[in-house]
Amino acid sequence: MEFRIDHFINALVYAFLGIIIYWIAFFVTDKIHPVNLWKEIVEKQNMALAILFGFMSLGIGIIIAAAVH
Repeated sequence: MEFRIDHFINALVYAFLGIIIYWIAFFVTDKIHPVNLWKEIVEKQNMALAILFGFMSLGIGIIIAAAVH
């Protein structure tokens, strides 16, 4: 097994693309939500909302990983 620079560059490009798409999806989800997420989760200690957005983030990440792969 040898190191191939083109495979490494492809992996970096797809990783960067996945991260960018993930952050865009997260910010869009944050903006369409009716309440301020940071205020609800941090200041009001809304654990249910934190868990919901955590699982939504995980799902978005899995979908992006499958699409980019």
